[in-house]
Amino acid sequence: MARNEEKAQSMLNRFREAQLLEAGHSRPKTRRPHLASLAETLDDAERWRRDVIREISRTVTQINDMSLPDTEIRQLNDDINRLLRTKHHWDIRVLELGGPNYIKSKAGEKSEARGASGYKYFGRAKDLPGVREQMEKKHGAKKNKNEIMRRVDAAYYGFGNDDELLEHERKVTEQRMDKLRRAHDVTLDSDFSSD
Repeated sequence: MARNEEKAQSMLNRFREAQLLEAGHSRPKTRRPHLASLAETLDDAERWRRDVIREISRTVTQINDMSLPDTEIRQLNDDINRLLRTKHHWDIRVLELGGPNYIKSKAGEKSEARGASGYKYFGRAKDLPGVREQMEKKHGAKKNKNEIMRRVDAAYYGFGNDDELLEHERKVTEQRMDKLRRAHDVTLDSDFSSD
């Protein structure tokens, strides 16, 4: 059986491709530009954005395979994070070209665990050695709202002892006034001495 590359180069296949191009039914396949800013039209930008989303979906499906070793899971997780950054660039480009705002809220993204500096862990990558400890340490340091509000008192809202603040303000004002008087006295002395 012939390989796909050989089939694509067959005379019949090249003839059909030329016919479709002449009729305007198909455009030649191109590779996604490395930089999103190279996309000139909104249609192209949205097409490449959809392409990145398909690739993310495919990779997330692969990362859940139970037969993969840890090294491949780490590699797939790195690929997903790289693709998410690429998707963000395409989202920005679509917005620049006048398309819809895909960047809006991402409140629905609960399927991943966040690591340091925005790095996300998907699927089985959450169970890798070191990742679970990092997540437990990060989430263990979090305090709930009740614990935080228990420590808030009147001083937090500015209803504390104002006597200290007023005394400090009076001292600072006095120091400034003395400085201005000295500067004014120096200028007056120099004016009278020049006469």
